Amino acid sequence: MKKVTFLIASIFLFSLQGACKPSNESNKQAEALAQKEQIPVQTETENGLKKAYFASGCFWCVEAIYESVNGVKEAISGYSGGDSKNPTYQNHADHAEGVEVIYDPEIVSFSQLVDVYFGSQNVTQINGQGPDHGKSYRSIIFYQNDEEKKIIDEKVATLNKQLGGDKVAAQVLPFQKFWKAEAYHQNYERNNPDNPYIQNVSIPRLNRFKEKFPELLKKETTH
Repeated sequence: MKKVTFLIASIFLFSLQGACKPSNESNKQAEALAQKEQIPVQTETENGLKKAYFASGCFWCVEAIYESVNGVKEAISGYSGGDSKNPTYQNHADHAEGVEVIYDPEIVSFSQLVDVYFGSQNVTQINGQGPDHGKSYRSIIFYQNDEEKKIIDEKVATLNKQLGGDKVAAQVLPFQKFWKAEAYHQNYERNNPDNPYIQNVSIPRLNRFKEKFPELLKKETTH
């Protein structure tokens, strides 16, 4: 279980239990869904749309960020980066929480999606983002061909020069397989706006991204 501690008005500490986890009323359904075998999502291009894969902390946050980008049709929460089969939220073993981004390359390029990736996280934080720590939250950027790897490598090299002593913490890995997460995780921020984690972590992270990349946003996305 994830635990997040917040400093409120510099007066007292408020411990937030169950970050990036459904509310109690959905736990029963969550446990049932978690027992079902997850079907891997394949990478075929359909109707001119492409797919890209990223891991950067809690997938609730990352999904919301990419769904705010113009040209992104959908971002799907799931698990990737490991070897175990049929991962679930309760047991995704060596996989990281990640997202599958389905996008129109005529509107937004893979290079821009990589900019979104690095521009929406602390690039030097190892095994986590913000208050979420652990292997499940490590940053991974996946490539599916040599062209994508070249784009990623060049951006990482540029960032490393800018950082000086620090280095980009994200792993750069060849994409293998993406396992779609349970239904209750999809569009979690949109469907659970009053969740404390969403209010205190996810929405602020999304808004910081929006301030940084206003030119990439869908016109209708506001918070």
